[in-house]
Amino acid sequence: MTLLHKNKDASEQPLLRTGNDSGASSSGVPPPSFEESAGHVVVDLETIVDIFPAGGEEPPEFTPYDAEHWVTKSGEIISHDRHLNEDGEALYRFLLSQAETPPSFRIHCRGTHNETRTRLVERTDSRGRKYTDTEAYAETVTDFDFAIDQHVPPRATQWTVGDEVPAYRGRMSREVGAPGGATKADRDTTKAFKSWLVERRTRGLPPWMGPQSDRLIGSADGVLHQPRSAEVLKSSWTLRQWADDYCQSRKIFKEFVYEKVIYGWNLDKLEAAVRTAIKSTHYRGDIDVAFKVRHQRVIVRPDTVMSRAISNPWLKFILMITLIYPCIWLFQRFHSRGGGRWAVGGGAYALKRWAPVPEGAVAGTYPGVQNTVEGPRVLIGEREGQWFKRWEGTIRRSVMGRRVLKIALDEPDEEVTNWPARVLDGMDESVLMT
Repeated sequence: MTLLHKNKDASEQPLLRTGNDSGASSSGVPPPSFEESAGHVVVDLETIVDIFPAGGEEPPEFTPYDAEHWVTKSGEIISHDRHLNEDGEALYRFLLSQAETPPSFRIHCRGTHNETRTRLVERTDSRGRKYTDTEAYAETVTDFDFAIDQHVPPRATQWTVGDEVPAYRGRMSREVGAPGGATKADRDTTKAFKSWLVERRTRGLPPWMGPQSDRLIGSADGVLHQPRSAEVLKSSWTLRQWADDYCQSRKIFKEFVYEKVIYGWNLDKLEAAVRTAIKSTHYRGDIDVAFKVRHQRVIVRPDTVMSRAISNPWLKFILMITLIYPCIWLFQRFHSRGGGRWAVGGGAYALKRWAPVPEGAVAGTYPGVQNTVEGPRVLIGEREGQWFKRWEGTIRRSVMGRRVLKIALDEPDEEVTNWPARVLDGMDESVLMT
């Protein structure tokens, strides 16, 4: 587990160590505060030691709370734990513990074409006599269908939405403004914000960047630098305060949403590159390239019968056909104690980013270090161009081989070397002909 700590000079210093050392403490270490988790310094609990101030007392033993939760088929993490709805500190630490597990990221490629086929059907004429007729019908044929899993670095940058951003702050509609004085966002503002969300995702921008702050730090290479707290914690309240606000609410159908966002890759350009690689195999069918993210939302709801029923797709369907759910929907939106949603922050996971390096390290003397506008930095993650270079051959061969796989690929296959061609005169100058 990795915790983040920010000190005055932003230098990396060890804080606590847990391990098999004889002097290691057996007590657990609580997650960091929300503000600390957005700093520069990474604290690795596998390599740090227990240090307590001289003459001070050891902190009380911290027992992590294992809250009840499950994962839906769509990949959402849902909890109806009663303690999380009553204790803001427990809810806050539960969200931080869930942030330690990054969402999954998958590139899905599928190719299909339509064929017109015929079949024999039995019909009855106006006189009641049966006869056999030929009927034409269209059928969609899958030519290839495979997916590629991409590793997501586990370190999360905690973020909160700015007061000027349309967001759910305890009501069933998006609001803008500071806590306590927020007003409902108008339709044009909400529409513009939704359009920006789509653009932000396809361009690989982090969630704390809005249309007015549309710039890349270190945009010369397209890689974002590790942000500072002021750049990502834009809300007037911390996540801890929002958790308290949720727990203090008496609304019956309330929910707290923590969103995990993946950023760093320009998905629009990567999709174009994958499509071009597929078309280069002379495939002329319909091509679908999708980027799928799972386990990206953590949702906490009250421990009530009706809330649990709404979280269950089958029970929710029964409530809909019995016309009970429409009544619940109206109650959520028009009653003062109906529904409320809190979606004010989450964790951001960079597929590529520049990270600080040890003091004194310069380009050429430390592995992977390059000089940037903010000094020496090391690239964490993988660029989308590097990913495409590794996987282009596998994508092309999967299309030509009509691969239909139920399990996603996690490593590119090895290209078969044509050794007889290597010894042909003029094929490889490094091979000496004898």
